[in-house]
Amino acid sequence: MKINYYIMTTYNMFLAIGPQQIVIVLVVVLLLFGGRKIPELMRGLGSGIKEFKNAAKEDDDDQEEPKIDK
Repeated sequence: MKINYYIMTTYNMFLAIGPQQIVIVLVVVLLLFGGRKIPELMRGLGSGIKEFKNAAKEDDDDQEEPKIDK
């Protein structure tokens, strides 16, 4: 029983992300990349997500079965 308690406690600890942890992560990212580089990174991330959605949409359109009239 002690092992299960340890696993669940560790699991819950990783899921408990609070405002302090978010601020710490944001400060570290700001220190690593600097204020000028972050907008470029976000712009690239946004365009990548947009391209992925468009590709997924095109793939769904290609997979539609054509209707055959008999």
